[in-house]
Amino acid sequence: MNKESVTRRDFIGKSVAGLATVAATGSIASTTSAASYNRILGANDRINIGFLGCGDRSRDHQSIVNAAKTNKNLGVVAVCDIWKHNKEKAAANCKRLFGTDVKQFKYSEEMLKMPELDAVMIGAGDFQHAKLLVEVVKAGKDCYCEKPMAIDIEDAKLARNTVLSSKQVVQQGSQWLSDPIQLKVREIIRSGKIGQITKIEQVWGDNEPRWHVPTDPDVAAIREEDTDWNRWLLGKPFEPFDPWKYFEFRIFRDYSGGITSQWMSHGAGLVHFYTDTAIPDTMVASGGIFGWPDIRQNPDTFQALATFEKERFLYSYATNFGNMFGDYTCIRGKEGTLFAAGGEGSPRWFLIPEQMNHPAGFNFYDGMQEAIKNGKAEIITTPEYGMKMGPAYVNDNAPYHLSNWVDCMRNRSLVPNGHIHTGFWHSIATIMATRAYREGKKLYWDRKAEEIVDSMPSS
Repeated sequence: MNKESVTRRDFIGKSVAGLATVAATGSIASTTSAASYNRILGANDRINIGFLGCGDRSRDHQSIVNAAKTNKNLGVVAVCDIWKHNKEKAAANCKRLFGTDVKQFKYSEEMLKMPELDAVMIGAGDFQHAKLLVEVVKAGKDCYCEKPMAIDIEDAKLARNTVLSSKQVVQQGSQWLSDPIQLKVREIIRSGKIGQITKIEQVWGDNEPRWHVPTDPDVAAIREEDTDWNRWLLGKPFEPFDPWKYFEFRIFRDYSGGITSQWMSHGAGLVHFYTDTAIPDTMVASGGIFGWPDIRQNPDTFQALATFEKERFLYSYATNFGNMFGDYTCIRGKEGTLFAAGGEGSPRWFLIPEQMNHPAGFNFYDGMQEAIKNGKAEIITTPEYGMKMGPAYVNDNAPYHLSNWVDCMRNRSLVPNGHIHTGFWHSIATIMATRAYREGKKLYWDRKAEEIVDSMPSS
């Protein structure tokens, strides 16, 4: 069995230890250091967290931990960032939120030596995630790693293999995988209620020069001597210090796929989650810089089409930053449709049975309330949402994903919703989409060789 052929449902049915044996081909020597055994958490012990990469997303991490600190018995002990300003700002924020002075580190290897440190939340740049995840896990610490897990296939393989050969609990930062309504949607799909799925569509937009701020105060403030540019590059080819790339890495080709790495990683991750699939078999993509011709190198308008051959469905993903009308997700089955009004992570889901006696289809916008009243459609909701219709947009800092990670750290037989395979799967899907756009051709995933190839691999 090759590594990525283990489906999500197979994964959930196995223990973490068993999975490492099943999923890792060959003999992978354990990379976990003796630090793993320095501190064995009891059920009631405080979990001490450190923040690695202290930009905007890390400040969100700090807020999420703060909201859960009492119920989940969490503490913070360290912050780490190679830019002096970010490090000091994070320490001050932790003092304000948690009432404690945390240790400050420029380099991660020094922070990871702390025996009292149990877990690390990574909020660094897209291309840095996988390598930092490997470093954290090798140091024997549990990890919450922001998405995308990787923008390079070899980094994705390294991260997956390292985690599977360790005892650490790793949660990928695809936070919608723990949202109660998204879990309910998956339950409905698994039940067969909408029948065979033939197409999944995601259309998520915005109308702003996303990820580029011409007056960015950080770009104006940073000085090369206050950071470590070589360390920031983390193995990328050397080029002179560029503060725009340092802070706005998402718009530059060498450091991110942009829309693919950021938004499509959520989208592909949800498709895998809903359908118990792994990596698409084929991928095509197109787009361009149409709305915001500024310094960006990655597209602001993008669309990808992927196929899952065994499961027989088409996956359509589209984002543009020049219009935000009509965001939606639509899962089309032969017996019904699941429709979410709103963008990324929207919990405003409806179940609409297939209207076989209406050739024109279902008039969603005009007829929804009447359809619900007449029992022809239903709102998908859960007790966490008060059994009411969910909002069209939700905050990225909902508590569910962090709580799931913490629960798994305390009960290490549990598997996180954003387990390591979800990180590998969304990474490969988005790398395929990035390359298909840049190379202008249809690409294929070779499941045996675990490579992106130009023609259909032999079975």
